[in-house]
Amino acid sequence: MKTDPDISSAVQRLYDTYPFPPEPLLDSPPPGYNWRWNWQTAYSFCTGLSPQKQDIRILDAGCGTGVGTEYLVHLNPHAQVVAIDLSSGALDVAKQRCQMSGANRVEFHHLSLYDAGQLPGEFDLINCVGVLHHLADPKRGIQALASKLAPGGLMHIFVYGELGRWEIQLMQKAIALLQNTQRGDYRDGVQVGRQIFAALPENNRIVKREKERWSLENHRDECFADMYVHPQEIDYNIDTLFELIDASGLDFVGFSNPKNWQLERLLGKNPELMARAEKLSPREVYRLIELLDPENFSHYEFFLSRPPLPKADWSSDEALLAAIPSRNPCMEGWPSQSLFNHDYQIVKLSETEFKFLQACDGNSAMQRTVNEILAEVEIGVEGVRSLVNQQLILLTPA
Repeated sequence: MKTDPDISSAVQRLYDTYPFPPEPLLDSPPPGYNWRWNWQTAYSFCTGLSPQKQDIRILDAGCGTGVGTEYLVHLNPHAQVVAIDLSSGALDVAKQRCQMSGANRVEFHHLSLYDAGQLPGEFDLINCVGVLHHLADPKRGIQALASKLAPGGLMHIFVYGELGRWEIQLMQKAIALLQNTQRGDYRDGVQVGRQIFAALPENNRIVKREKERWSLENHRDECFADMYVHPQEIDYNIDTLFELIDASGLDFVGFSNPKNWQLERLLGKNPELMARAEKLSPREVYRLIELLDPENFSHYEFFLSRPPLPKADWSSDEALLAAIPSRNPCMEGWPSQSLFNHDYQIVKLSETEFKFLQACDGNSAMQRTVNEILAEVEIGVEGVRSLVNQQLILLTPA
């Protein structure tokens, strides 16, 4: 059985051979956004509140070639960002990427997640995407990160799901068998994998899944290697996922793709089944959803928090009217009545919704309440509440 140092060394060699992600380096800020990496939108999603401070500390835990790091810096202009990774080769690319795009508020460390405790201070936001499932001991890794999360802070995590990666697991094992004693030679593994795909019949299940889901990114050897010849991978289901979460000692806030976790989209047309599901615990409902829709769960993305984390309740008209609204910064196409929202879904605003958002857009300085803006824009309280529910506006208590 391989030890932790053996596995860490094998993972480091993979990413030194194939630095990941292989996104091109740009001499300008990266396009678009990921709202989960924007402190304002992430905090509002988790609490219902716009954060009181912007000068926060962010840790990108397992930054790879710095794709996420670059976004974290540009999407949070008042934050101090620290990035760590096990691969010196990937870190070299990350440093060059951030230097080229002007992401100059970042401090890099060649460090394992296990050793995150060596970093000074605490962090308000910890981003750990695609890393924990490559550790020999993910529980030890998440505990090391949890020790650095400040009270009231958020941790965003992305790990693999076993049900949606079934065909990937089969291909990984097939490549390993054919590599035999050459396992660990990652370039050979990529060559063997590509030969297998080329030889298999077109109606083969593994081939069909690759073509419909992964082939667009896997034409790059770095992505192919990360998916099919990785020396260490642990895939989760809901039961094992919450074992990992419970080991962290942090609170589960929620999945950051909540629409996937709505049972109504699967069983909503059968009231009897929905009534039976009401007797289940939240975790049992999550398990039911992934069992009924396995292909949709190739990964889990979610937020954890260290208490105390405030939660807003805007069900009261009085509280909503007294709140100070601002526009969600994660929009593509603004100002326009037709735009992409925080999840890159098309939203078509009515004339009054557009006017209300325009008023919110300049409200950081004016600090007008919802009630004051409603005196000029006849959208009504329910219209405002609809914008809140769509996460198009963020609210601060007066």
